[in-house]
Amino acid sequence: MNLQQLRILAEANRQNFNLTQVARALFISQPGISKTIKELEEELGFDLFLRHGKRIRGFTHAGKTVLSFAQEILNNVRNIQDVKCKLANEESGALILATTHTQARYSLPGIISKFKKSFPKVQFVLHQSSPPEIVSLLDSGEADIGIATESLINDPKFVTIPFYTWYHSIIVPKDHPLTKLNHVSLRQISTYPLITYHKGFTGRGKIDSLFKEKNLEQNIVLEALDADVIKAYVSLNLGIGIIASMAYDANLDKHLSLIDGKDIFMKNVTLLAFRKGATLRGYALKFASLCLNGMPTEEIYEKISGY
Repeated sequence: MNLQQLRILAEANRQNFNLTQVARALFISQPGISKTIKELEEELGFDLFLRHGKRIRGFTHAGKTVLSFAQEILNNVRNIQDVKCKLANEESGALILATTHTQARYSLPGIISKFKKSFPKVQFVLHQSSPPEIVSLLDSGEADIGIATESLINDPKFVTIPFYTWYHSIIVPKDHPLTKLNHVSLRQISTYPLITYHKGFTGRGKIDSLFKEKNLEQNIVLEALDADVIKAYVSLNLGIGIIASMAYDANLDKHLSLIDGKDIFMKNVTLLAFRKGATLRGYALKFASLCLNGMPTEEIYEKISGY
């Protein structure tokens, strides 16, 4: 049973059982109308219409009961569509994002700044959380959108869309021996004390997997939740840092050098995540569209809704 079948019942009632008029109103061929009615009656196991030969004269008693329910369902669908339109046209409210420090600090400022020019009345609430906390906030409905690299992709409760890809890189003090090399290998990196992310944050799992795959030891002297802390301790010559490449700012981090890790480390994918079936306000869909290089809001809505 589907909405189209219910629309045909309602339209047959409106058109006084003239199937030619029903077909015109719904932009369906008349044979298609007859076939749909037959399929619905076969599914239900009883006749919906009184017939005289091939002509439909009215509803059976059971048909009238089904019509009543069909009209109620179609009215509710229209009400839901009205809610969707009202939400789509809202220009003020709160947009709650659950994300890690790395995304909030380095990936989102430019996007949020651009978004605020079009939606100045929208208030952003940034929950800087661990990946498991992001899952919890999104699942409970306390966050509209989750943004993270870990923990979201394999959860059936969420719809995820790739946001952007990135690699880890190495940061070292200026004039560090590694800056003198034309090519830096993972083996060479393993000979130094390492400062990097805490387990479960910002692609740390892939770092560990790579060292294990190459049978190399990691001499990790400090773990931190965000790149700013890692950079601070690298500046103190406590070790060399492994950070997300976008966390390095050539203007702010002039005392440090970045060694590109694209040929050393594995690719990471940061995801936008939504609760499956969630109803998002129009401005939330517009924000997601900005993150996703202009993906149409209708396409994002369809992905979330599962249509």
